[in-house]
Amino acid sequence: MTLPLAAIWRISRRDLSARIRGLRLLAICLFLGVATLAAIGSLTAGIADELSRRGQTILGGDVEIGIAQRAASNAEMVALRKAGIVSETIRLRAMAIGAEPDSDSLLAELKAIDGIYPHYGALTLRNGGSVKAPAKGEIYIGRTLSERLDIENGGTVRFGEARFKVAGIIDQEPDRLGEGFTLGPVAIINMASLPDTGLIQPGSMYEAKYRIKLGPTQDAAAVAKALEAQFPSAGWDITDRSNGAPGTRRFIERMGQFLTLVGLASLVIAGIGVGNGVSSYLASKRASIATLKVTGADSGTIFRIYMLQILTVATGAIIAGLAVGSVMPTVIGWVAGDILPVAPGFNLHPLPLLVSAIYGLLIAVAFALPPLARARTVPAAGLFRAIVEGNARIDRRSTAWVLSAILAIIALAVLTAREPLFSLAFIGAAFGLLLLLTGIAWLLRAIALRIPRPKAPLPRLALANLHRPGAQTQALVVALGLGLTLFVTLAAIQTSINNEIKNSVPDRAPSFFALDIPRDGAAQFTQMVRDADPKATINMIPALRGTIIEYGGQRVDQLEELPEGAWVLNGDRGLTYSKELPKGSEIVAGKWWPANYTGPALVSLEAEVAKTLGLNVGDTLTVSLLGVEVPAKIASLRTVKWDNFGLNYVMVFSPGSLDAAPHNMVATLTVSKPAERILAKSIPPTFPSSSLIEVGEVTSQITVLLTQMAQAIAAAASIAILAGIAVLVGAIAAARQSRVYDSVIMKMLGSTRGQILGAQAMEYGILAIVLGLVSLLLGMSAAYYVVVQIFDFSFVPDYEVLALTLVGGAGLTFVLGIVGSLPILAARPSEALRSL
Repeated sequence: MTLPLAAIWRISRRDLSARIRGLRLLAICLFLGVATLAAIGSLTAGIADELSRRGQTILGGDVEIGIAQRAASNAEMVALRKAGIVSETIRLRAMAIGAEPDSDSLLAELKAIDGIYPHYGALTLRNGGSVKAPAKGEIYIGRTLSERLDIENGGTVRFGEARFKVAGIIDQEPDRLGEGFTLGPVAIINMASLPDTGLIQPGSMYEAKYRIKLGPTQDAAAVAKALEAQFPSAGWDITDRSNGAPGTRRFIERMGQFLTLVGLASLVIAGIGVGNGVSSYLASKRASIATLKVTGADSGTIFRIYMLQILTVATGAIIAGLAVGSVMPTVIGWVAGDILPVAPGFNLHPLPLLVSAIYGLLIAVAFALPPLARARTVPAAGLFRAIVEGNARIDRRSTAWVLSAILAIIALAVLTAREPLFSLAFIGAAFGLLLLLTGIAWLLRAIALRIPRPKAPLPRLALANLHRPGAQTQALVVALGLGLTLFVTLAAIQTSINNEIKNSVPDRAPSFFALDIPRDGAAQFTQMVRDADPKATINMIPALRGTIIEYGGQRVDQLEELPEGAWVLNGDRGLTYSKELPKGSEIVAGKWWPANYTGPALVSLEAEVAKTLGLNVGDTLTVSLLGVEVPAKIASLRTVKWDNFGLNYVMVFSPGSLDAAPHNMVATLTVSKPAERILAKSIPPTFPSSSLIEVGEVTSQITVLLTQMAQAIAAAASIAILAGIAVLVGAIAAARQSRVYDSVIMKMLGSTRGQILGAQAMEYGILAIVLGLVSLLLGMSAAYYVVVQIFDFSFVPDYEVLALTLVGGAGLTFVLGIVGSLPILAARPSEALRSL
């Protein structure tokens, strides 16, 4: 008998309203997964939209031209002014020194602005409104600079050879985000005051930026492209308002993609909970289903009735997850504060919400269909006996629907990803883990079935529980294995990163990086360091900056798009020259030039960069250095130990190729603690154009950044852990009725509650021990990949913490299993037998 849809809906609604409790697990699992995906997607989209909306303000104009170590030429300025209204700024690192003779110093970002700055947004002070450039001889300083040097309004601070009166404490710098990563607080002066500092000398490390404000009808991208074509050898770094902070955008998008995949993995894990919840729910409805079949309902009618119930509850859970996920970016922005690059406002982002909803619906279908198909294909008599006979297999049509849903999930993840291959690999690893755990569950059941049966009743019963008909071994293994694997993975990542920073960096890091040391003052600088610490280690090399404009015979400005991973082509890069192979480098192809080499320019290129650009020994590349093209032949490829805190460069040129260009020196200084304090006070006044960067502060910033990334990963993965716990609870619930049957029979045969509970505790103990070892191997492998391949750190986890984490996680899941078994012990034989 096939009922009309209206009748099916009435039966479905009445039955659902009578006992919605059975589908709570389905609702909880879908809610957790969808809310996580919606929150991550909405946050990523919100930040990206905010970056786009504020593109002009972040960039400081419609088009920005960045030039390293020189100002724009007259011809260049004519072209820029022809395009629109031009504002000029110059930015460099410099030491801020207090007014007193024995004052402390602090590395700062000194920024000289003209009277036009800013084109968009407003430069505001703490105790006042928006302002323009300070008067000549005055300065605006950042809050950190004011606090660290104890300088307020009206105070005096020195930069280079000039003293400035503090005219205000900066509240907001409109283009702060567009300036990129900084190592110190900002200080702003008038462009007319910059020559007084004496900081701009031939070879000084600084960057001139020219922000162009266009007319309302002008196309920023077209203007930028035309200017680049007009000056192809200028070595410019050109950006337009559509992407004012490209590095920030790339980081947010990639982190968002990674977290989205973690969220999708959480949703897949939650899907197992959906399957368990549906199985448990349909087990409670076994009598109703059998009654419907006895009264004439066919399998299709049964399927529609309960599929409508499942879809109704799933839809409600998905809508609730979308609602929570849509407001989470605002909450995260409020909690995170300054951690996020921009604070996303409250806006609905339809695409991530739609994608999250589709994921949730596909997961519900993929994992709910198998138990539903088994229930609808079992005959009525079989349903009455299912508690002891087990369930039927799902039919081919349902199998096809499940496979279609899984393929749709994979296709959606790949099509919406920034890096499809990475997404595909991640999803493959997640499904591979599920298949591996499923295989382990099958192996456990097979071993438990075939090993000799113990004579003691409790171990005998515990082993039988692993392989008997209706056993939930597979669901328990998947739930417990996923939870423990995630526990181990997170602990290994966190402790390995902490140990890398805490143990490795201090052993090899220098005390200072010294920048812009005058070439003619190098001997005096070295002597000052030796006077402070005779055992000091000094590594001093030349420092220049240039832009690759040609490689392998092709011009960079003529490429339609840059090769994937070719970050070295974005803007100017550090250059140096050397007679000897730098420390921390190893030749892997070609050979180093002789110490007395005086021929045409040669260059040694970092091996990974060469691979990305498709270059090899004998190929050529050309760099633009202060507007002059310098062609060079690649003499060797080398690997570089970037994490040794040394002076590492992608490109190292042969002696004589760059010597004539004006430049200064940079150095790493490794000195004793007393010498650090002496040099921090003596070098800035003696070498006002030089900058000292304390490595401790750099590592502190890196630690904060990595900790924030690890916390974001942990927060997303915690949802997966919660979903794994929900799966475990669902597996216990799905097995409850069959365990009640076993418990009643054992009680009638004389077993005590303690014996029944002991057998189940032994069962969960066997699973915890076996899966603890498996999870340790899987979790360590996953953590190794993240730490070594993604963070490029050494893998040095804290094994004591890992052991405690594993024991704690196994203990938690063990306790959940035992607590879930307590209601079974309370079942009365007379009531239980009547319900069977």
